[in-house]
Amino acid sequence: MSDVNQKVGEAATQLDSCIPNFTVLLLSTPRGARLARLLAADQLRSWGLPTDPATHIVAELAANAATHGRLPGRSFRLTLYVVGRTLRIEVTDTRGDRLPKVEVPDAHAESGRGLMLVDALADRWNVTEGRFPRKTVWAELSLPSPEPGPTGSGDAGD
Repeated sequence: MSDVNQKVGEAATQLDSCIPNFTVLLLSTPRGARLARLLAADQLRSWGLPTDPATHIVAELAANAATHGRLPGRSFRLTLYVVGRTLRIEVTDTRGDRLPKVEVPDAHAESGRGLMLVDALADRWNVTEGRFPRKTVWAELSLPSPEPGPTGSGDAGD
């Protein structure tokens, strides 16, 4: 590998290590949506982050992508990354013509409450139109501050 390529690779690795991130393509099926939730939970645990409510948000966004954003032969993409004390969840599908919106379903409806749940659990969420035909529905969660470590003052509680 040339010196230039090695330095570019090292810079990319340093950037990746500064911003924990995870991306996976999944089939736009109910099974793909379930797998998104399981993979997100596993990844969050590996980062030492709480899995709830993030996995509930992933489940809803992935289910919407598999149900409403589905085109035959197309996948959806799940991306998780942490910047500072914010976890960002993104689900991208190939139905940019169908933008999500929160609607109050009929009281007897068996579905239609997913975005209401995302709205209630996330600190912020929205949709970004991508290069046609893509759209990304994203949600952000503020992460709890890390537990303070021992002060080393010599007190019995340290």
